Amino acid sequence: MTTVVTHAPEDTESAGAGFAAVLKPGDVVALTGPLGSGKTSFVSGACAALGATGHFGSPTFTFINEYPAGTMTVVHADMYRISSRAEMAEIGLLEYFRPPYVCFIEWAERILDLLPSGHYLICFEHCGGATERRITIRQPGESRR
Repeated sequence: MTTVVTHAPEDTESAGAGFAAVLKPGDVVALTGPLGSGKTSFVSGACAALGATGHFGSPTFTFINEYPAGTMTVVHADMYRISSRAEMAEIGLLEYFRPPYVCFIEWAERILDLLPSGHYLICFEHCGGATERRITIRQPGESRR
């Protein structure tokens, strides 16, 4: 388990960029935490580091955004508006849990039991000042306690 404290959105993007170095096609990254805790900033940094281009906004209303990045495709999914397992299946999220995709899922706490056992779990928390965040990264297989 790794914990990082960031003090500005740019720091959170940098943390995402640093994390991206360990990712490979087929990886699934579950992001949990309250509204405004830095999930989208973290994914933006990771997308840029993986070589994707474009605007990396939250896919709250589109559910899934895809960003080509060389030999892989970065997928950014948002489960905030998903209210049932049937809806999750309907949008086709499970299709992204394999190469050539690297899949980031915001609001993953809604579907943790449906994720592959080898996923990363990243928890975001507000702490300290208005822009300070605590980011806890758990590697695949690490205890969730």
